[in-house]
Amino acid sequence: MSNASPAESLPDATIRSDPNDFVVEEIPAYEPSGSGEHLFVTFRKTSLTTLTAVHQIAQALKVEGREAGFAGMKDRHAVTVQTASFPFPAARDVAESLAEIAIPGIEVIAGHRHEHKLRTGHLQGNRFKLTLRELDPAAMDEMGRRLDTIAMQGLPNAYGPQRFGRDGDNPTRALSWIAGNAKPPRAKKEQRLLFSAWQSLLFNQVLEQRVAAGNWNRVLPGDLAKKHVSGGMFLVPLEGPELAEACERAERNELSATGPMFGAKMRWPEGEIETQEREVLLASIGDEARLKSLKRLGKGTRRPLRLQVREVDWQPVPNERYASVSFVLPKGGYATIVIAQICNPIDPHTR
Repeated sequence: MSNASPAESLPDATIRSDPNDFVVEEIPAYEPSGSGEHLFVTFRKTSLTTLTAVHQIAQALKVEGREAGFAGMKDRHAVTVQTASFPFPAARDVAESLAEIAIPGIEVIAGHRHEHKLRTGHLQGNRFKLTLRELDPAAMDEMGRRLDTIAMQGLPNAYGPQRFGRDGDNPTRALSWIAGNAKPPRAKKEQRLLFSAWQSLLFNQVLEQRVAAGNWNRVLPGDLAKKHVSGGMFLVPLEGPELAEACERAERNELSATGPMFGAKMRWPEGEIETQEREVLLASIGDEARLKSLKRLGKGTRRPLRLQVREVDWQPVPNERYASVSFVLPKGGYATIVIAQICNPIDPHTR
């Protein structure tokens, strides 16, 4: 999903030709306390999936991998820094156990005890540093200007294609049983994965409608708006001075409208916004009541329609036809969505 006009052609850029061209570092939501029967291990992995890295660390620590926790999945074709938690009895020595970890592609950075397991979403965001190669030097200034605009205004907070599976068919697979036309997979983990892909697809559909209408970065009467700093959410009034105030705050990029991650317990907006969202849901599954039978897979939530991009830095090297770009995204934001606003990314790993 792009803000660029259909008539505009973006320059080509090669991404992830080397793992060091795509560097990601988690920004934790909190620091481990130093005590407790869970071990938070911060590690740097190269060319490994998160699941593989966590499994191998659990084996090295001689603990149960199924009890490990982590805040989010990170790219395989990259260098990423993240934290995972592992059950770790009080009698065991942390320093000695960490010193025994020797796994190709994994560097242990730190380890500290904590009282509870690390859960999905327990992070503030991610810091990205990317290298774009084989660039046209003549396009670099315009790419920098586009990044400046993104830093000021944000961009549509779409889910990237990696959310939908290798072949992009996870939402279709999910819909076959969400709509009651087939039996769900036996594995609960696979059910949750497919369900989240379906939720993400419908969120993107709602967002596409708002982009087409030109109001994705505004709040409208009846919207559920989210404050960027505090994370608090509130209903935008259908009329009155509080509506005008919310609109002004959205213009200042202090808050954004949210879209649906459908589920039985999801909070609904009001007015025309609610009508539009229900139409998207009904077009997909036909009967909203089906969500009640699927609440074990996801109660539903709201996601901002606008993605804030902070700490943007652009370093072009025209003579060598590459540029470095860094930025910080809140949790759930996709770096590939940002890059697609300034270039046509060519990824050798998706060919």
